[in-house]
Amino acid sequence: METSDLIAAIQAGRIRITDHADEEAQDDKLSYDEIFFSVIQGEIIEHYVEDRPFPSCLVYGCTFEGEPVHSVWAYNEQTRWAVLITVYRPDPERWLDWRKRRL
Repeated sequence: METSDLIAAIQAGRIRITDHADEEAQDDKLSYDEIFFSVIQGEIIEHYVEDRPFPSCLVYGCTFEGEPVHSVWAYNEQTRWAVLITVYRPDPERWLDWRKRRL
């Protein structure tokens, strides 16, 4: 899975949002437009190839105001649908440059 796969799915409306992701977005006051924007201009920082039923990844991007956002997406290569699993504003105590986990 590449960022371009997620972008194509977002732009084509081939996305599903889990209830968990919806709750997390509301809790962190993130709109879907901001989340999608963060993916479109963002980058995959971790791959979870063993996830089932589909591989997933962690995407780092920013809101319209430049605030960091992490989102986890699964991607079905057969149907080219993407699933937003969760989204959150990363904790600076746990991340270096928003891209690497602190040990």
